[in-house]
Amino acid sequence: MPLPSTHEAVIYLMVITSASDRDMTDIELARIGDVVRSWPVFEDFKQDRLIAIAQDCQKMLHEKDGLEGVLERVAETLPERLRDTAYAAAFEVAAVDLEMRMEELRVLQLIRRELDVDTLTAAAIARGAKARLRTLT
Repeated sequence: MPLPSTHEAVIYLMVITSASDRDMTDIELARIGDVVRSWPVFEDFKQDRLIAIAQDCQKMLHEKDGLEGVLERVAETLPERLRDTAYAAAFEVAAVDLEMRMEELRVLQLIRRELDVDTLTAAAIARGAKARLRTLT
């Protein structure tokens, strides 16, 4: 199976984060769409491919290598300079509903380890996302 494109790799991380608790909520799916539409890393991405890519990722999760296989393929694909961006995209999906379930935390930990995102970078990404998503109530 060929390696995913860079766009696909980032989308895979968002999908596996959303699917980690076996409940891909509407708010998480909407956030994936928002990231794809608005982040500069997706500037030249054909948005009509998003659903098919998400479905491909879900199929790969059910294959023999499952989550570990997807993470390995993503790590092989992503250049060093985009690994923090990819982690930030995954974190956005986990944080959008303002609660982090244990499964989401575990997947984020696996992503950090596989992409070699250092602790300070991960903490900064988490803090930024939480500040951005905070509401008045």
